[in-house]
Amino acid sequence: MPVAPARPAAGDSLEAAFLGEMLKLVMPVMSDGAFGGGAGESHFASFLVEGHADALARRLDLGLTQRMGVQDA
Repeated sequence: MPVAPARPAAGDSLEAAFLGEMLKLVMPVMSDGAFGGGAGESHFASFLVEGHADALARRLDLGLTQRMGVQDA
Protein backbone atom coordinates (compact mmCIF):
# COMPACT_ATOMS: atom_id res chain seq x y z
CA MET A 1 0.00 0.00 0.00
CA PRO A 2 1.45 3.44 -0.89
CA VAL A 3 2.30 5.75 1.95
CA ALA A 4 0.35 9.00 2.09
CA PRO A 5 2.37 12.21 1.94
CA ALA A 6 3.24 13.67 5.32
CA ARG A 7 1.13 16.84 5.26
CA PRO A 8 1.31 17.53 9.01
CA ALA A 9 5.11 17.33 8.86
CA ALA A 10 5.14 20.01 6.17
CA GLY A 11 2.99 22.23 8.35
CA ASP A 12 5.23 21.55 11.32
CA SER A 13 8.31 22.52 9.32
CA LEU A 14 6.66 25.78 8.26
CA GLU A 15 5.77 26.54 11.85
CA ALA A 16 9.26 25.54 13.01
CA ALA A 17 10.80 27.96 10.51
CA PHE A 18 8.52 30.74 11.72
CA LEU A 19 9.23 29.98 15.37
CA GLY A 20 12.96 29.82 14.64
CA GLU A 21 12.91 33.34 13.24
CA MET A 22 10.96 34.58 16.26
CA LEU A 23 13.32 32.83 18.69
CA LYS A 24 16.36 34.45 17.05
CA LEU A 25 15.00 37.80 18.21
CA VAL A 26 14.67 36.79 21.86
CA MET A 27 17.80 34.70 22.36
CA PRO A 28 20.40 36.24 24.69
CA VAL A 29 23.26 38.22 23.19
CA MET A 30 26.55 36.34 23.28
CA SER A 31 29.33 37.86 25.35
CA ASP A 32 33.01 38.00 24.48
CA GLY A 33 34.20 38.03 28.09
CA ALA A 34 35.77 35.30 30.16
CA PHE A 35 32.51 33.35 30.24
CA GLY A 36 31.76 33.73 26.53
CA GLY A 37 31.71 30.75 24.23
CA GLY A 38 34.02 32.21 21.62
CA ALA A 39 33.62 31.54 17.90
CA GLY A 40 31.96 28.18 18.48
CA GLU A 41 29.13 29.73 20.45
CA SER A 42 27.97 31.83 17.52
CA HIS A 43 28.08 28.83 15.19
CA PHE A 44 26.21 26.45 17.48
CA ALA A 45 23.64 29.01 18.66
CA SER A 46 21.72 28.48 15.42
CA PHE A 47 21.47 24.74 16.18
CA LEU A 48 20.06 25.54 19.61
CA VAL A 49 17.46 27.88 18.13
CA GLU A 50 16.53 25.29 15.51
CA GLY A 51 16.15 22.59 18.15
CA HIS A 52 13.92 24.77 20.31
CA ALA A 53 11.82 25.77 17.29
CA ASP A 54 11.36 22.14 16.21
CA ALA A 55 10.32 21.12 19.73
CA LEU A 56 7.84 23.99 19.96
CA ALA A 57 6.39 23.23 16.52
CA ARG A 58 5.77 19.61 17.52
CA ARG A 59 3.93 20.67 20.69
CA LEU A 60 2.08 23.75 19.46
CA ASP A 61 -0.33 24.22 16.60
CA LEU A 62 -0.07 27.82 15.51
CA GLY A 63 -2.49 27.20 12.66
CA LEU A 64 -0.30 28.91 10.07
CA THR A 65 -1.30 26.51 7.31
CA GLN A 66 -5.00 27.10 7.97
CA ARG A 67 -4.50 30.88 8.02
CA MET A 68 -2.61 30.72 4.74
CA GLY A 69 -5.42 28.73 3.14
CA VAL A 70 -3.43 25.53 2.63
CA GLN A 71 -5.75 22.54 2.68
CA ASP A 72 -4.84 18.90 3.16
CA ALA A 73 -5.26 16.73 0.10
